[in-house]
Amino acid sequence: MNLKSLPNFLLICLVLLVTSCSQPPVFIEHQTLSRIGDRPEWAAKDWNDEDWDERKAVLESGEVYWTRTPIDILKVSKPLHPYAIRPYIYGEYEVFWDGVMIGKNGNPGQEEALGPEGEMLTTFIIPSHLTEVGKHMLAIRSSIYYFPDHVGMSVDIANYDDLLTERLIETSYMHIFAGAFLIASIYFLFLFLSNKKEYPMLIFSISCFLFFVLNLAEFITTYVPIHYAYHHIRLETKAALMFGISFLIPLYFSMQFPYPKRKFSLLVYAGVLFFIFFIKHNFLDFTTRNMAISMWVFSFGIVVYAVYKRKKGASLVVMSLLLSLLINFVTSFNIGLFVGFSLILLGMFYLLSHRIKEQRLAYETSLVQSTRLRLELLKKNIQPHFLMNTLTSLIDWIEEAPKKGVLFIEALAKEFDLFNQIENQTLIPIAQEIELCRTHLEIMEYRKEINYSWEEEGIDIAQKIPPGILHTLLENGITHSLPLDDNSIKFKLVFESNNDYICYTFLTFAANENEKQEINNRKEGTGLKYIKARLTESYQEQWDLTSVPTNHGWKNTIKIYS
Repeated sequence: MNLKSLPNFLLICLVLLVTSCSQPPVFIEHQTLSRIGDRPEWAAKDWNDEDWDERKAVLESGEVYWTRTPIDILKVSKPLHPYAIRPYIYGEYEVFWDGVMIGKNGNPGQEEALGPEGEMLTTFIIPSHLTEVGKHMLAIRSSIYYFPDHVGMSVDIANYDDLLTERLIETSYMHIFAGAFLIASIYFLFLFLSNKKEYPMLIFSISCFLFFVLNLAEFITTYVPIHYAYHHIRLETKAALMFGISFLIPLYFSMQFPYPKRKFSLLVYAGVLFFIFFIKHNFLDFTTRNMAISMWVFSFGIVVYAVYKRKKGASLVVMSLLLSLLINFVTSFNIGLFVGFSLILLGMFYLLSHRIKEQRLAYETSLVQSTRLRLELLKKNIQPHFLMNTLTSLIDWIEEAPKKGVLFIEALAKEFDLFNQIENQTLIPIAQEIELCRTHLEIMEYRKEINYSWEEEGIDIAQKIPPGILHTLLENGITHSLPLDDNSIKFKLVFESNNDYICYTFLTFAANENEKQEINNRKEGTGLKYIKARLTESYQEQWDLTSVPTNHGWKNTIKIYS
């Protein structure tokens, strides 16, 4: 996927979606009247319904009730393009237009005996001779056996072809649009799997996937026939998806823009969402709307705080949130919900793109640094001063004790061979680093004629470590320490580990010539800078290094956090 082109593609989809949703009305719907009971003459156009109730019918079980809705047709239908009506209503019902039955959806009044029949969305053609301009009467005989508390109705009237194709076109746009978020979800999931510390990528991936599934749940009734008895499952699914999205989006912003008491505020926000989810659970549109509002308010607060703190990218995200609010004011709730969520997800995507760019630049910088560190490691161990002193000592040993001179040469060759093996590595086995230290001590023992010894405690040979850092600590110990009274210097490496970190403690048992000067040299020396650079290259900021004098010499501690 080309990440740079994705926002443009999504914006084009948004424009197509918005422009495809407006059609000039061809009818006016007046006040709907209702009455419980069942009399066939209630379908008549001229029936006197003055004593009918303007409020929704209050039902107890599967009793039959009627609704009558006066409708004004504003425009004559075109030849061969008859008008049709699509009721949005819970239940099974029969539709009458000016007293003529034009369609049936299920078996009203017989749901308990015959079981569920019919679909949620059904379109009925209105006979052409009944669609002249003027007043008409829509009467519906219905029953709601499964959800008697969900009484309500709205209708759409338009050309039959338009009613059939309009929602299909809208659904196709939305599915193409949602498909882009599915691709984004998969893409960022794989990015997360390659770097499992990048939790914002995982949250963005899950949010995109939930948005994709929410889109399917919203428009599935267009092409899958669903009886109203099972429609509640769809609504529950939408509410659960909204709950997940409404929590994940503020969580994402809180991770991108940290603020004080973040965990406590998120816990309170989760409690608010649970309260909204259960307070009026039977009215899922109410639940969905209020969760969306809560998500927007909480996210807006986080991002405004980030703008106040001058966080990069926060201003653009504020603009996307405000634009999503504006769209919700000027469009219907369903369209505003999807378009608004899309804009917010685009804002999240913008933050991630910046994060990926920064990681790429950091990686390129790390490559340069890694090359520099390898050169530093090589330079540090073949510097002229080291070579000259070593060769001078080697000449003396060959003249005085040729056999030991040969051993000296072999130790020197072994050290250079080890350096050749590790110079291109970022991490090496701890055993290889220890072998390098032992070989260096062997060389220095020939050079300085001091008894150097090496001890280990608790070493885990499965561990890896950046090359040369223990060797550098060893060199510091040799350079800045004086031998004890018995002409010896001892080095000891202790390894410890727990659930939070692993720890290497490097001890030097020797005499310090000038303790204050040694502290300054070790803090400012190139050796410690090299060690810190190597640790940063491999572990970013997840490490700690301390170097302090002790009664017996010196103590260096390296902690690497998990």
